[in-house]
Amino acid sequence: MSIFVQIQERTRGAVSGLLVAYALLMAVIFAWAILGANGPATLAGFIVSAVTGLFLGWRRRAAAVVVAPAISWFFGALPILVASMIHGGVVSGFFHGLFLDTVGWLAIAFAEFVTLGFFAFLGRVLRGRPREGDVIITPPTRA
Repeated sequence: MSIFVQIQERTRGAVSGLLVAYALLMAVIFAWAILGANGPATLAGFIVSAVTGLFLGWRRRAAAVVVAPAISWFFGALPILVASMIHGGVVSGFFHGLFLDTVGWLAIAFAEFVTLGFFAFLGRVLRGRPREGDVIITPPTRA
């Protein structure tokens, strides 16, 4: 008699599409801020991060807030560089954009992480505890 035990953990739904959409939207918002609309762009970035964090917390995928700033940087580096070159000229804008893409993005990523994390935690609190009946036990089958 042999016993075979298979344990799987299934996620409650992928959030990769949401994170890509979030990253693209944040790239547009950051480019908008560089081109001159700093106040409205900051508010828009906060609102987008808050809504995304609430959604991640509600779906119990709060661990995604760790990688969200990296994905946001991946999609936002080129638009920030181009926006800096449009705003400040080709050469000086290029170096300003490189500075924003490296040093400036650390502050941006930290702000994204804190905002997403806070609202993901809030989303988890609002959702409540999971039901106890989510565990499925399957009897062994004969081979």
